Amino acid sequence: MTTPLDRFLLAATVPVDGWHGGGDLTEAQALLAAHPELSTQSIHSAAILGDSAAVTRFLQHEPAVATTPGGPRGWDPLTHLCFSRYLRLDPSRSGGLVESARQLLLAGANPNTGWNETLPEGRVILEAVMYGAAGISQHPGLTQLLLDHGADPNDEETPYHVPETYDLTVLRILLDSGRFTAESLSTVLLRKCDWHDVEGVRLALQSGADPNRQTRWGRNAFHQAVIRNNPLAIVEAMLDHGADPTLPFHGTPGFVLAARDGRGDILRLLQERGWSLEFTGVDRLLAACALGDQPRARQLAAECYGTNSPDPVDAGRWLGRFANAGDPASVAALLALGLPVDAEWQEGLDFLNIPPRSTALHVAAWRARHAVVELLVKQGADVHRKDLAGRTPLDLAVKACVDSWWTARRTTESIVTLLAAGADPSRIPLPTGYPEADRLLQRR
Repeated sequence: MTTPLDRFLLAATVPVDGWHGGGDLTEAQALLAAHPELSTQSIHSAAILGDSAAVTRFLQHEPAVATTPGGPRGWDPLTHLCFSRYLRLDPSRSGGLVESARQLLLAGANPNTGWNETLPEGRVILEAVMYGAAGISQHPGLTQLLLDHGADPNDEETPYHVPETYDLTVLRILLDSGRFTAESLSTVLLRKCDWHDVEGVRLALQSGADPNRQTRWGRNAFHQAVIRNNPLAIVEAMLDHGADPTLPFHGTPGFVLAARDGRGDILRLLQERGWSLEFTGVDRLLAACALGDQPRARQLAAECYGTNSPDPVDAGRWLGRFANAGDPASVAALLALGLPVDAEWQEGLDFLNIPPRSTALHVAAWRARHAVVELLVKQGADVHRKDLAGRTPLDLAVKACVDSWWTARRTTESIVTLLAAGADPSRIPLPTGYPEADRLLQRR
């Protein structure tokens, strides 16, 4: 039969299935309220709660308990502490948790201990205590303490998850330690591109991250900056630190990826810095469109297709990707070739929650690319068309205001444009969570 202590040790530590940063303290607190003795019943519960006095008493009585496994998961006390939900959720216990960890380390706890997780593909990895302290809880004091006692931050999880915040405190501690390997630094840099974090990217580069180093995902950080549609400032920072835009990802140079994604700003920057950009085939056409060069694009379209039109699948992909990038001049260059404004992007882009078969207007509305929305509406895009999730462009423009990552672009400009074009607001429940959007929708 499971004891209250076992139930507490499970409820008070991170979930081992799924995202380890999930879960709350509701069950753990209820168990403590019903069984107050749990807090000092074992060194494991005391460590989880940061009861340093109780931890000290256990160690004085029997120093070997510093490394003794316990609880239903068979974790040692330092692992229980570093994966404690209290570490992440209860700042009032922070000092006691750090002091408890210090006592455990002085008594011989391994700063590189942890627990083994079996991934879906069958591979086993160590979930190190550094990952719990730095990657999940983003705890500066415990991160520094583990480093001071010899912890190695180069497990698979720490450099991947530490960048998942715009607070650079813990990342700075790890970078300043000088212990990240070249591989870990590249992971940090690539993950900061996922977060579009200009300052985080600059910090990683200044700490020695190589933007040309291929990561375990088969691409380097420059590729990631292009693929994730990073701001130009990130691309500039990488170029300042030696990024080579000609290096290939699956055979495609980085600058060609930029052209295919409608990043004329990147192409112009590379040209200004003296890079020779040689395109072939249809990529010449896409580069011209990305640069907004309509005369050149018409010439190249005639060379590539003669009197025919591009394949509708290609048309939808190009318009979707260019709309995602947000430059109306590049989208206009595509439309000037006669591409159907409502062509569907067959693949969509799962990373940005863009379903398959979305139109450019769906993409622009969701991505808060307001100038592109205005252009597409003027070109006759269907404002009533639903994507595969049943959402109209107006639905997506509202969602962009209340539930998107690109908060800097949150305005009602696209909502105004779509309403003026006849979009139906009646299906959108109020309040939306964005008062200015509510006012606009209520007027209709």
